[in-house]
Amino acid sequence: MTDHKSKKELRTLIQAARGTRPCDTVLSGGRIVNVFTGELESGDIGIASGRIVGIGAYEGAETIDVSGAYLCPGFIESHIHIESSCLVPSQFARGVVARGTTTVIADPHEIANVMGLPGIVAMHRDALLTPLEVYFVLPSCVPATGLETSGASLLAEDLSQLIDEDWVVGLGEVMNFPGVIAGADDVLDKIVMTRKRKKLIDGHAPLVSGSGLTAYLSTGIGSDHECTRQAEAAEKLGQGMFIMIREGTDAHNLDTLIGLVNEKNFWFTTLVGDDIHPGDLLRRGHIDYFLKRAVARGIDPITGIRMATIVPAMRAGFSHLGALSPGRQADITVVENISDFGVRMVFKKGRLVARDMRACFENSGTSDMPRVPMHVSGFGTESLRVPFREGAARVIGVIPGQILTDELMLELKGENGAAVPDTGRDILKIAVVERHRGTGNTAVGFVRGFGLKAGAVGSSVGHDSHNITVVGTNDLDIVAAVRRIIDLGGGQVVVKDGAVISELALPIAGLMSELSLEDVDARMDKNMKAAAAVGCVLENPFMTLSFLPLAVIPKLKITDRGLVDVEKFDFVPLYV
Repeated sequence: MTDHKSKKELRTLIQAARGTRPCDTVLSGGRIVNVFTGELESGDIGIASGRIVGIGAYEGAETIDVSGAYLCPGFIESHIHIESSCLVPSQFARGVVARGTTTVIADPHEIANVMGLPGIVAMHRDALLTPLEVYFVLPSCVPATGLETSGASLLAEDLSQLIDEDWVVGLGEVMNFPGVIAGADDVLDKIVMTRKRKKLIDGHAPLVSGSGLTAYLSTGIGSDHECTRQAEAAEKLGQGMFIMIREGTDAHNLDTLIGLVNEKNFWFTTLVGDDIHPGDLLRRGHIDYFLKRAVARGIDPITGIRMATIVPAMRAGFSHLGALSPGRQADITVVENISDFGVRMVFKKGRLVARDMRACFENSGTSDMPRVPMHVSGFGTESLRVPFREGAARVIGVIPGQILTDELMLELKGENGAAVPDTGRDILKIAVVERHRGTGNTAVGFVRGFGLKAGAVGSSVGHDSHNITVVGTNDLDIVAAVRRIIDLGGGQVVVKDGAVISELALPIAGLMSELSLEDVDARMDKNMKAAAAVGCVLENPFMTLSFLPLAVIPKLKITDRGLVDVEKFDFVPLYV
């Protein structure tokens, strides 16, 4: 993909390059990362009409001294779900641009699962309010599976309404890998539609191997961000898959996978966030943090920068991005050094948009993202009752730092003929309540790993259908959490003794807040402290909670329709 420049703008570039007219801006004194040669260069960067004129000696209307700093191409994020930040795109932009990210490819399948095509269009329009360049891949799995109830359904004929838009670069992660391998018509229709346009097709194939992987790749699916083991990533890389090494809020795969990357294969790898909360953007960082971590674990700094710039640009066909070279867009991230990547300044199309890790731009309009009412029916305390039975039961086992889960076989605690939470053994009740169509569906199971000693935590963010998910120590607090989320029109809550002790409203599709980046972070922080106060041992219980209904990540998950064995891709009973 390229952008379009007028003849007047091209003439301006030519004249500035020949020295017959001054540049608009000159960045002088920095060390320039050449992603083509893998070397550092000295010289000034001339900028005119939002483009790089060249590297050399230039005069400009404005000269900015960047002596001692390193100049990198603007970082590119290849796989992110903006909704998972609980921020609208225009607020998300403030967080990532401040950290040197100037372009993202977003998969809006969260909001699409709630409200379909209008949600995708709303995300695009809101993103246009900021200097962050946001491209989208169209969600391939709405709903993600046939094992849950979502708010929308998108077939190939629906996606065809947007596939030719210039802000759409392809098809989002094809999560229904069993459907692909089985040759399901609805999945193949979307793949064929995208292949005809010669656009990207992103993958999602956790632990898929052997002939199953071969079948999956034979359809033209080209990437994977779900690798959690180095051998898994090596097999996929060897089969031609583009590997996206993920380091999100709750999925930490970089340390495990980065050792696979070397000077021979880095051209087929990049660094992505997938799902990141505001606190991590503000305090940890984005791609700047991924690079810092990768370099600390042995990656050559220039190789890392290439993985975050020219590599994703080449894969996406962004010939105007990814490098500091004549004619390319003047997206420039200025860092203190190339070991910890402290971001000093960020330029987008030659305009200063961030300084000292703070955005310095105002949005060009007012966000007007959609609200969606909660449709919950027939829910109450009785919905949560689970008959007790002797013998082993299937319990979801949380794996800290991963979105994979275990399937534990444990005896449950019984009281008055009902199975109940057992805080002494950290076996808590989990409920998923359908909130889109008023079906009355409520599925109840048990989970280990949260550590709650009292109360409940709940959220309307529950990948990928985003029904209401609550984990609690007793039914009354679970009910109180569900009812408060309904009243808020979506949100995250912590409840104790029937009272809400902390909350964050998410009225935009039940996924995002209308508040600023900083305000959302503050309320999330309060929520996590409140969760810790009732015993939660997880670093980010709400991100963990959001993935427990995700029926495309092994092993045991729960949707509004019941417990799911993801490897069998089918429902399983609670009791063995």
